[in-house]
Amino acid sequence: MTPSRVLHDAACLLLRLALATVFVAHGWQKFYDRTIDGTTDWFVELNVPFPEITAPSVAVLELVGGGLLGLGILTRVVAAAFSGTMVGALVFVHLDNGPFVADNGFEFVLVLAAACAAVVLLGPGRARMDRLLIKWFRTEDDEMVEVVPRGRK
Repeated sequence: MTPSRVLHDAACLLLRLALATVFVAHGWQKFYDRTIDGTTDWFVELNVPFPEITAPSVAVLELVGGGLLGLGILTRVVAAAFSGTMVGALVFVHLDNGPFVADNGFEFVLVLAAACAAVVLLGPGRARMDRLLIKWFRTEDDEMVEVVPRGRK
């Protein structure tokens, strides 16, 4: 194992844990502080499209997806979903307010979108839970068990 590989894995883990902390906190806030109904009303005020769908979807993504991101399960998929969601937040909510977060500007969601895109590009690193799950699902013949069967030809 090379030092650069160790540093890469450490950086990926640090980035995933920092993002997970932020997203889980925001998901928790949408479920328990604001409530889903309150979050939906807030999304209506912000002119977010389809607030009855987007509010609970974003809340679930942030809470559950944040946990998955921190654990390193489906990392690239979850990070891509977060990156897209943050671009949506930037376009629909923050862009017209300028850069500064104190003015509800776009700097925070821009950094989150870029950080999530970096996770998509770099991968989760080796310190991840799905690595253990893959080992757990291997058979004695060292072949993967098909969780979702492939179509037959």
